[in-house]
Amino acid sequence: MTRTHRWAATAFTCLALTGISAGPALASAPADGSAPATDAAFLRASHQGNLTEIAAGKDAQKNATTDCVKHVGKVLVRDHTKLDAATRALADKQGVDLPVAPSKEQQETLADIMSKAGTKAYDAAWLTAQAAAHEKTLARIDHQVAHGKNAEVTAAAKAARPVVAMHLDMVRGGKCHAAAAPRAIHAGNGGQVATSLAADVPVALAVPAVALGGVLVAGGAFWAASRMRRHDNR
Repeated sequence: MTRTHRWAATAFTCLALTGISAGPALASAPADGSAPATDAAFLRASHQGNLTEIAAGKDAQKNATTDCVKHVGKVLVRDHTKLDAATRALADKQGVDLPVAPSKEQQETLADIMSKAGTKAYDAAWLTAQAAAHEKTLARIDHQVAHGKNAEVTAAAKAARPVVAMHLDMVRGGKCHAAAAPRAIHAGNGGQVATSLAADVPVALAVPAVALGGVLVAGGAFWAASRMRRHDNR
């Protein structure tokens, strides 16, 4: 590893362990009520993925050369911070110990990107890495949904999927599409992971709901005006 890469790896480790609350390692899973191996592995991988995305997002806000990439980085920090709070709460509940840092591969990937800081090559490498990472995350989520044994962990995976899919839309093909990001997501308080991990109301539901609300309001106003008109004619 070059001197630049060694510096970047050290900077990443500091960023991940000081700027992100990974939480202390938990005790070994209890004999009763613990998550099966598949579910525990999913929680651990999700935690490492969240740590990586938070660190990558923070670094992009500092070192990207385009506003689009900086904005996507901000969205990743926002969303993965909420997702990780929920992941850690669920892991605690299930008695699953979590790693305290991203995997070696994740650290090396980000270190390589950080070595390009402040150049156009940084943005391109960052977007390419994010596209690949979110594709892997979606595949891991789908595997959990299909093969998970623990209902709460599987429900959490289902709830996280639309957020991760939205992130992929923002970086798909290694191109920046910042407009794909909503203004906010909701991830519960970390204690109700299975039902409120991370999900906005889908646009497909939100738009009709707003339209229906407008129709009801307009209808109510029309009815009130008709009543007033009949009263005046008396």
